Amino acid sequence: MALYLIGDVQGCDGALERLLDAVAFSPSRDRLVLLGDLVNRGPASLAVLRRAIALGDAAACLLGNHDLHLLAVSQGVRKPHRSDTVGDILAAPDRDALLDWLRHRPLALQERGVLMVHAGVLPQWTAGQALRLAGEVERVLQGADWHVFMHQMYGNQPDQWHDGLQGAARLRVIVNALTRLRFCTADGQMEFESKDAGGASAPPGFMPWFDVPGRRTASDVVAFGHWSMLGWMDRPDVLSLDTGCVWGGALSAVRLGATPRDIELFQVRCPQAQKPGGAA
Repeated sequence: MALYLIGDVQGCDGALERLLDAVAFSPSRDRLVLLGDLVNRGPASLAVLRRAIALGDAAACLLGNHDLHLLAVSQGVRKPHRSDTVGDILAAPDRDALLDWLRHRPLALQERGVLMVHAGVLPQWTAGQALRLAGEVERVLQGADWHVFMHQMYGNQPDQWHDGLQGAARLRVIVNALTRLRFCTADGQMEFESKDAGGASAPPGFMPWFDVPGRRTASDVVAFGHWSMLGWMDRPDVLSLDTGCVWGGALSAVRLGATPRDIELFQVRCPQAQKPGGAA
């Protein structure tokens, strides 16, 4: 069974279809993990959701910040952004079933020795801890009172993890790390304004999360998306798979072999070129 990881689709269903065709993906034979941000900014968010759902157990889909944004908009917690393209989902006759499916997606997975998240992992967390903390949020999102957490989810504070965090503050840090993180300090203080690829625009003392010395997942392979300005990056410890499809770049997939470092890259170009801006 081949295992494919695909970066941020963001409503680009045509590119996703072409990429699955390019790798000859077979739901009866292969497995797919979409690394979050299935929806928004691209032209066909509803079609992406329907395609992912139709793949059934052959596909796992992580939650990204845009997916959580859709859930928040659906509950009136956030107002739609002028560049949002999720109206087709919200207007669908089966919107409740679609949103219910989406909120039951995981925030982190680990398969074949690869830890998979949408954005990043705080330097104090091991892979096992990241999975356990993701599970805390998943249980809330999948519960009957998930809409209550939607009202508590947003905000940049606390901006640093410690084990004593409780309640909404604890869950907010977990969500921010797994779905929004790009830069942090050596002790894990998060920064959310900078999107620069190399860190030149990061405030003093901040660095890409995967470059923090002593990061506890440094001996693991972490696959993530979220950072289109970073693009494709293949290091012994990280695979960066958001290659800016929705901005006119490419949609990327890697096929994992028998070991975490046995990989093959596939890409298809994306014709649409949205203007970067808004929540990313």
